[in-house]
Amino acid sequence: MTIFPPDPNFEALRLELARLRAARGWSYDELAARSGLARRTLIEIEQGRTIGTLKTWHALAHALNAPFVELFGTVCEGHESTGQAGA
Repeated sequence: MTIFPPDPNFEALRLELARLRAARGWSYDELAARSGLARRTLIEIEQGRTIGTLKTWHALAHALNAPFVELFGTVCEGHESTGQAGA
């Protein structure tokens, strides 16, 4: 039997981005300058109009000095593990 994981919670990911940006007191322009991303890209991600690419999130994690694994851990919040240890 194939067990599919729950859908990723991209809403939680975008909210975490907004939270981290706000906690630093950064505008979209500040985060854009620090990440090398376009201001428009950041707005579209935070407003849920796009998910962004892995490369985009990697740049954001570095700009925010947030461990990538912790940032992306938000997409699995509330999910129960279906894997087996050592499998």
